[in-house]
Amino acid sequence: MSTAIKVEDLSKVYHLGEIGTGTLSRDIERWWALLRGKEDPFLKLGESNDRTKKGESNIVYSLKDISFDIQQGDAVGVIGRNGAGKSTLLKILSRVTSPTKGNIYVKGRIASLLEVGTGFHPELTGRENIYLNGTILGMRKKEIDRRLDEIIDFSGIERYIDTPVKRYSSGMYVRLAFAVAAHLISEILIVDEVLAVGDAEFQKKCLGKMGEVSKGQGRTVLFVSHNMHMIQKLCNTCLYLKEGSLLMHNDTPAVIGAYLNNKTLQSSLVFETDENNTHLTGFVKRIDVKTLDEQNIEEIPVGRPWKVVAQFQLLQDFSEFRIAVGIITSQEMPLWTVWSAPIDAKKGLYNAEFIFEEVILATGDYQLVIGLSTRGASIQYLEDCMRLNISSTSDIFDSRIYKTDGVGVIVNPVEVNITKI
Repeated sequence: MSTAIKVEDLSKVYHLGEIGTGTLSRDIERWWALLRGKEDPFLKLGESNDRTKKGESNIVYSLKDISFDIQQGDAVGVIGRNGAGKSTLLKILSRVTSPTKGNIYVKGRIASLLEVGTGFHPELTGRENIYLNGTILGMRKKEIDRRLDEIIDFSGIERYIDTPVKRYSSGMYVRLAFAVAAHLISEILIVDEVLAVGDAEFQKKCLGKMGEVSKGQGRTVLFVSHNMHMIQKLCNTCLYLKEGSLLMHNDTPAVIGAYLNNKTLQSSLVFETDENNTHLTGFVKRIDVKTLDEQNIEEIPVGRPWKVVAQFQLLQDFSEFRIAVGIITSQEMPLWTVWSAPIDAKKGLYNAEFIFEEVILATGDYQLVIGLSTRGASIQYLEDCMRLNISSTSDIFDSRIYKTDGVGVIVNPVEVNITKI
């Protein structure tokens, strides 16, 4: 099997602060170093991309000395926390941005689906953008004609196909963008985490299509997602990025295991934010997991009532403000999310209580996620703030829950009667 993508010593550096603050002397120093075959001297000043700490340099590595090979036909997951460099890597491979240093060798044409808004001309209709993208990939009009009906049918937006895409919702845009990327002729398909915009049915449809183009058509797929369940289902290998560095490139189960073990979740059922590192207009200050009589608990017993208490600070007024709490598995598969009703919230300090009458999850480790939003737009999203441990109790049989391990994560209280006949 031949190599589809080869990356050697790839780095990408960004300058923090205002755009256009470079100097002529700095450009001359770079040019003189390059002329003598030496490294850019300003790369030595770069720091790793740790978002939680204040650094001394205004030069940050989004990617640093990345090297890997991807074989033709591989479905490759790209995982890591926010700010790890995943999207930067995909943008460089898609030629949306250029690397600071390093070499990339690509065999074949690339079709990519990055953030919403990339790749389509807003003034053109959906149909015209299909032909535009096909032309960019080097396809002839007859080739695009043969795939047009299939693309429109897969997108599910036939009624709006002759409407300018600037009038599309983000969900409609992603539907058409994925349909175009997956069906036009290309040897490599790159998909960022924009599929999170689509509904569950369309996400399942996209996963099936990516599996088909990888296994059935021999095309190479690179897929970024925070959903480990999706990654496990689709990808045979994974790249694990952390703070701009490649920590691991191996089979999917091994990489996901290393990623989950390396996450710094708080095991205590109290979460507190360092306000000095927060530059948001609204943020969660503290999260407690308690019994109904206000006792903080280290473990949540199956079948017992519990609550999440979130204290948050709003630095301005918000209309249609909401707060959400969700649970995901240790493999980062979402289980459920509950939202508060929208309110018009004034600037100030607030408490929110989410009371759960009983735990319906099987024993094991889970993760708590919490988010703040206004008018549907995110203010803050904490995806890995706290670990929840669900435990069984000595009187578990009294609660009519007879088994809490095995297949599945939901425990359904049930009465079981066995009689001899």
